[in-house]
Amino acid sequence: MALAVTSPAAAISASTAPLRSTNGSPSSSEHLKSMFVGVFQPSDRPYQAALNYSRRRNLVRPVYAESKRNDSMALSTATLVAPGAEVEDYEQLAKELENASPLEIMDKALAKFGNDIAIAFSGAEDVALIEYAKLTGRPFRVLSLDTGRLNPETYRFLDEVEKHYGIHIEYMFPDAVEVQALVRSKGLFSFYEDGHQECCGVRKVRPLRRALKGLRAWITGQRKDQSPGTRSEVPVVQVDPAFEGMDGGAGSLVKWNPVANVKGNDVWNFLRTMNVPVNSLHSQGYISIGCEPCTRAVLPGQHEREGRWWWEDAKAKECGLHKGNLKQDHETALQVNGNGNGWVNGSAATFPDLFESQNLVSLKRTGIENLLRLGDRREQAWLVVLYAPWCQFCQAMESSYLELADKLAGTGGVKVAKFRADGEHKAFAQQELQLGSFPTILFFPKHSSRPVKYPSEKRDVDSLMAFVNALR
Repeated sequence: MALAVTSPAAAISASTAPLRSTNGSPSSSEHLKSMFVGVFQPSDRPYQAALNYSRRRNLVRPVYAESKRNDSMALSTATLVAPGAEVEDYEQLAKELENASPLEIMDKALAKFGNDIAIAFSGAEDVALIEYAKLTGRPFRVLSLDTGRLNPETYRFLDEVEKHYGIHIEYMFPDAVEVQALVRSKGLFSFYEDGHQECCGVRKVRPLRRALKGLRAWITGQRKDQSPGTRSEVPVVQVDPAFEGMDGGAGSLVKWNPVANVKGNDVWNFLRTMNVPVNSLHSQGYISIGCEPCTRAVLPGQHEREGRWWWEDAKAKECGLHKGNLKQDHETALQVNGNGNGWVNGSAATFPDLFESQNLVSLKRTGIENLLRLGDRREQAWLVVLYAPWCQFCQAMESSYLELADKLAGTGGVKVAKFRADGEHKAFAQQELQLGSFPTILFFPKHSSRPVKYPSEKRDVDSLMAFVNALR
């Protein structure tokens, strides 16, 4: 499949001939590009005329950019402008498609951009995107990042997907010189000490940026429920706020998120129903899958993203590929550093509080300080969770902790409590309460001076109860 180009004023249509340059000879770069199409095209469905969009020069300019035209029309980052074509408002399109099925959204994306759009495939449950693309009956392309540090199971899965769908995945690789410089200067596992952003920048973000410069749109598997703290406002389609497309400049790339409104369990029901191949790591407890050193299986009561960069706090668990979708608190950016301080302009961010129960005590700073000062003079044992309302991992364990509080109520042996330990209280909690990341659970034994930190990441009721029973 390729496209034939006539005059600039003429409509651009699908053709069996390769793209040709102005002198009538085939354009080698465009011809090579057409060879990478994801190649599922049933013979009974011709490619749609909507591909006409794909060869027009599209440009989106943000409102803060100085207009190069001598008119007063302000263009938003949600608007796509193609010379000689109507203006596309992607905010409006997102509203129109808000209740559309992933299949309908996928079909719209492929029809609109043709060979200038590609699916970004991570080797996890986003294989659903490829299945939806196949079901549209349209040609499609698939891109995947090979960081050089994926699990062996992921490499085997990528090969299986190529064979299952009869496609060739377009792999992107990091720059060898950049990787060499990083490893030689900081070692193979520097991200455990100073955060993952630098390594992800070299191995993921920059290779993706280079690949997207050859496209006008891309398709991702982002879902709102993947990370409530950072992805809860992902639209089904948007002008990409972080990357540039082939035309260059802010707003030159469109980003489609067909499963943005789909729950994780519904994605898995779809995969099982359609008998789609899946990464074998999923059967080992892995949900969100990335590079091998930075991914592990999740435990009962944990959120799916907690298996990624587990040594960092909730708000740091993004690699940078979707940084444009990080949730903002109303009109003010939420200032959260890698240590998880959730504060806006010096005030606590407005997130609903957690662990609300009549069987649970809410401790203030003076209360937790008094509990510490009592030392071995405590007449009752206490179980206290150090939490932050914005932390999705605290949110994920809320039901388990409340159930535990209900079970311990009336026993007379253990008081269950909570202490909000972010913002201005975080430094104190780190120094005095052994806070490493949220949530941290402490048991204050009766007649013992020092609290005992819960060592496991299993936050189901049975595991927490076993911890309490072992110490009380």
